[in-house]
Amino acid sequence: MRLSDLHYDYPKSLVAKYPAEPRDSARLMVLDRKRRSIEHRIFRDIVDYFNEGDVLVVNNTKVFPARLYGRKEKTGARIEVLLLRELNAESRLWDALVDPARKIRVGNKIYFDGGLVAEVIDNTTSRGRTIRFLFDGSDEELYQKIEEVGHMPLPPYIKREDEPEDRERYQTIFAQETGSVAAPTAGLHFTPELVERLKQKGVDVVPITLHVGLGTFRPIEVEDLTKHRMDSEYFTITEEAAERINRALLSPEHTVTAVGTTVVRALESSISATGTVKPGFGWTDKFIYPPYDFKIVERLITNFHMPRSTLLALVVAFAGYDFVMEAYRTAVQEKYRLFSFGDAMLIL
Repeated sequence: MRLSDLHYDYPKSLVAKYPAEPRDSARLMVLDRKRRSIEHRIFRDIVDYFNEGDVLVVNNTKVFPARLYGRKEKTGARIEVLLLRELNAESRLWDALVDPARKIRVGNKIYFDGGLVAEVIDNTTSRGRTIRFLFDGSDEELYQKIEEVGHMPLPPYIKREDEPEDRERYQTIFAQETGSVAAPTAGLHFTPELVERLKQKGVDVVPITLHVGLGTFRPIEVEDLTKHRMDSEYFTITEEAAERINRALLSPEHTVTAVGTTVVRALESSISATGTVKPGFGWTDKFIYPPYDFKIVERLITNFHMPRSTLLALVVAFAGYDFVMEAYRTAVQEKYRLFSFGDAMLIL
């Protein structure tokens, strides 16, 4: 498959700037791979597609306000810094993207609100930099300071200024483990009431963790998909989570549904010799694109993704190229809301 195969046209007016309110009132497109049918529902109707003993795997990562706005020393030029991940807690080293990159060189200092200061110590890519925070407190206190002065890292296609409410809007109800610079957006549609309805039906909601970093949203820049390299992202699957998922996986009556592409990548990066989920933690740079033989994930809840993205490549691998592109054409015709704050898709 080529990158150009993953292209589709859409009107900019369909890009959602805000989530549905309430969240489970978003629209839901249901794709049945066996019947090759497309059905239009509301997200809260998702309960109808689950039975007692089924497993719903969610990502419990928490987005932190990773976008910082500062001023370059001496010139006062406005600099935007997107923190990607902490490299060394003791040394206060972080991997980051800076904009405009041409103004930032090794040795430059950037001054943020609240007295927070960072020094650039290395160039990693054209926009990438390694920075060191000049901070005397503990690592926990540094995170608190970032929490105070940072902004939620909304995707660039959401053409509006970030708002205080985005700290809640751009966070799933499952969020517990801090570490993501983008939300696992398929989880944004769930409400506590909807999760309670699923649990009352006997559905086992199982949390795992994958901290969303640059790997998930870095654009593909090569036509040959085999040449694209994902940035590594950290994930954790506990023994308890693996046991609960495997129980459903090994049962012919029950299903394993992944909430989002991040869950898919974590699970498909943790396959044991027997074809079940292996507990553990580590880094994954797994890039899923056609053809791919899914070992763990049987059903998928996901959003509508940008053209020519790694996310769309994964969905195409899961449901088939022709079927997915037909669904996307239908979504545009039916005016589904697109991308992070948009509507959802359930693939059976």
